[in-house]
Amino acid sequence: MQKYLVMTVSGNDRPGIVEHVTKLLLDYQSNVEASRMARLGGEFVMLMLVSADESKFEDLREAIRQLREQDFRVTTRATERGYSVKYAGWIPYEITVRGADHEGIVHQVTRHLAKGKANIESMDTEVVQAPMSGAPLFTMTAIVLVPPETNIKTWREALVLAGDERGVDIEASPYVR
Repeated sequence: MQKYLVMTVSGNDRPGIVEHVTKLLLDYQSNVEASRMARLGGEFVMLMLVSADESKFEDLREAIRQLREQDFRVTTRATERGYSVKYAGWIPYEITVRGADHEGIVHQVTRHLAKGKANIESMDTEVVQAPMSGAPLFTMTAIVLVPPETNIKTWREALVLAGDERGVDIEASPYVR
């Protein structure tokens, strides 16, 4: 029987981190089911859902924790693969946000999503330099699940209004997987 583990690993960015961690996972015959990885500032961060045979699970978890001795920060948490069944019938939407960077954008957008009981599946944010002026520009892309009872037209209008209040453009469009 397979068991599942959510793990985070972060450390000073350098070549070979992903190879090192995935070799450890392979040593315990585990599989990366899903992952997100990024360099954030000078740190490299990995978030993974890993599966392993029940007979190797605790040994794998201990081996992952031993990465701390190699100057990594590590967390592990047992989980279940089928949790997404809870959101069966919910409507997937892709949210994009763009505008001049300033404090509070992420909070304003996520506050609106939470009020509408939308569930964030994934979210990426970034600040980049505008091509001509060099001014900081904020971008966000998120995939959210909207409850089936939601009036989508009203929900989208309120989301656009929330963006207007923060001086950013927000678009919400159906997401096709």
